[in-house]
Order: sequence, then C-alpha cells, then structure tokens
Amino acid sequence: MSKPSPEVYERGRGMDAHNKVMRDIRSQKQKTYDPHEPTRVWIDEDNTPDGVYDSLTIILNTGGCRWARAGGCTMCGYVAESVEGGTVSHEALMDQIQVCLDHEADTMDDGEKAGLIKIYTSGSFLDEREVPAETRDAIAETFSDRDRMVVESLPDFVTREKLADFTDRGLETDVAIGLETATDRVRHDCVNKYFDFADFEDACDEAAAAGGGVKAYLLMKPPFLSEPEALDDMKSSIRRCAAVDNCHTVSMNPTNVQRYTMVDELFFNGGYRPPWLWSVAEALRDTVDVDAIVVSDPVGGGQERGAHNCGECDELVFKAVKDFNLRQDPSVFDQVSCECESTWEFVLDNETSYNMPLVR
Repeated sequence: MSKPSPEVYERGRGMDAHNKVMRDIRSQKQKTYDPHEPTRVWIDEDNTPDGVYDSLTIILNTGGCRWARAGGCTMCGYVAESVEGGTVSHEALMDQIQVCLDHEADTMDDGEKAGLIKIYTSGSFLDEREVPAETRDAIAETFSDRDRMVVESLPDFVTREKLADFTDRGLETDVAIGLETATDRVRHDCVNKYFDFADFEDACDEAAAAGGGVKAYLLMKPPFLSEPEALDDMKSSIRRCAAVDNCHTVSMNPTNVQRYTMVDELFFNGGYRPPWLWSVAEALRDTVDVDAIVVSDPVGGGQERGAHNCGECDELVFKAVKDFNLRQDPSVFDQVSCECESTWEFVLDNETSYNMPLVR
C-alpha cells in the first residue's frame, strides 16, 4: 500500500485534515441498513472486449470501505449506506446474492441470465475484511456459468491468488479500480485517495498474471478543480490509462453530489458545480482514438446534483452518451446541440479555480 509522506499527517494538514472533516460529516448519518439486503441491484447493458452483454449489477451491503472509515474520498458517500459495526457475515452476504438472483429471474425474459456480472461493495470486494475469502469463493461458484465478471477493488487488494477464484472457473474476469485520475497530485489533494498511479500499474500486472483484465474508473471534475482543469485532466487521464498494459476499459464517472461528503458541503455553500454534460461528451469525443473502450455513466445526469447542462438538452445529451457507450461512435454527439453550448464554452474560457463555479 502506498504511504503518504509524514508531512501530510501533521495535525490539521493534508490528509489528516481531510479525513477529520470527512469523519465529522459522516457522523451526521442516522439511517441503518439490513445486512441481508443488497444496497442496489439492476439489469443493464455493458460494452466489453467481447462485445455488448446484458449485465447484472450488484452493490453488496458490506461493513464499508476501509479507507472511507478512516475519512476517505471527498466525493464518496457510499460508506453512509453500509452496515453498522464494520462486518457482515458470510451467510448474510449470500442472502444478498440470492436477492439479486431473484431480481434477475423476475426481470429478464424466459429464464434468461445476464452474461456479465458486476459486483461492487462501494469499497473493495477483494478486501477480506469486507468480503471473506469463503464468500468470494462461494460467489465465484454461484456465477461460474456466466461469461464475464467484474469485481471492484482498490489496487492494494488485487492479487493473482484472489482473482484465481474466478479465472480458474473459466470466467473472464476484470477488476474495476477507482483510480479517479492519473494525476497523483489531484488524487491526493482533491480526492483524498492515498495511492499512486504506479500502484494502479502494479495492480494491472497482478490481474494479468491471473489471466484477468482491468477497468479503470475515473472521476470527472473532483472538487477544487475548475471545469477546464477537470476536462484537461480527464482527457490526459484517459490516455494514460489506455496506455497501461492490461487496462482495456476506462469508465468516466462524472461527480454527483452525495450526502455526507465534502463535495456536498461545498455544493451547499455555493462552492461546487457538477460537470457539464458537454464536458462529458467532449472527453469521450476527444479520446475516441485511444486503444481502450471508453464509456461513461452519468449517475444523476440532468439533475442539479449530477452532471447537467441547462435543463433543456440534458436528456438528449445523456442519451447520446449512452449510445456512445455501446457503439463507440463520436458522431452521436453531432446530432445534439443547444444554445447553452455557448455558456459552457464561456466557462471553459473563463472559469478558474479562484472564481468557481462561474455558472451554477
């Protein structure tokens, strides 16, 4: 695991300061959650190196991300949805899997099954404090009849031995890593994530050794970056990730304002605006030439707390992004336009980190 320099732990400075603020904000949480019910489950379509699959996406309700419990990332409120006490039993986690299988059976036609299974924990599926080895093996066996698996993890926990539970059963397996940005300074100072880009590269090597691949998750517009800074960082991050051996997919996640986060505090006080959907489209259009699948799923797209434009064109741009995800054809963006593009262009030309957000 990467270790921040001793200086950042000086009282009231750096990560120490970020983590204290995050712990204070999250202490406001009051709602509790059932350890036998998943946080979320849904059916969708995903583009993979083997083509487009129906996908069953599962967010398991665990004891929460280890890093988030220390303070964690400035934009992530998912730990607020985790089970109190820090642990969930094997039996309860398998109950959650059964709920997801029942949802799949009720949703898909004629007994069909999704070829792609994506499992997230809003932390690290490969962290055995969240998901025990016994549970990981049982889940691998449960879905051994599918084609592909995606499991979420911080790079620290990615080992060939853990991934072998899936690859040894013949599953094409990918690790989804929340890299957020290829720029270490932005990851440390804006996102409050502790590891370096080099650790991501090491995780790609570990996955390759197990016969698996990597899907990099990037954060569009972390706090403290202006719109043009965020767009430039996203474009360069996509290119750097695509150049890493064994990173075959890059998923751009526009920041959405979640409760119990530093971003929520900034947003409430007028100090943050989620990215423009035009910026999402521009990043996808500009990087279409990279040697990787580049996709985006703007959670909360078109809403005030998610990536949005003026409100008139949001749905059309959102649909174009979803279309691009499946076809990887940038011409889909030529079919949408709006007067608010000129406002977005003005923001790119004039917004700076000391006068943001220039437009809400």
